[in-house]
Amino acid sequence: MIRKGFKMKVYPEKVTEYIKRHNPIWEKLQQVLKDHGVHNYSIFLDEETHYLFGYAEVASEEKWNAIADTEICKKWWKYMAGLMETNADDSPVSKPLSEVFHMR
Repeated sequence: MIRKGFKMKVYPEKVTEYIKRHNPIWEKLQQVLKDHGVHNYSIFLDEETHYLFGYAEVASEEKWNAIADTEICKKWWKYMAGLMETNADDSPVSKPLSEVFHMR
């Protein structure tokens, strides 16, 4: 299992809507995540900076990256695009974080 940490940024005036749209996320999207080996996926908000910290445990980088090619993921990106910083393809601007400590 690979632990992934990453950060994204939500627009300050869109935080409430961002939270609303994730609770719950679409069932089809959740199933795609599970089918691609994603477990223990959480997103945390830093209310001062509006950065989102994502954490997921994934089966492989290949399966994780393949999620972006699914129709449901692209639809989700388009749905969320107005709420956060995005790339030209509507994917969220996501910066990987390096793990510096882990305790079991």
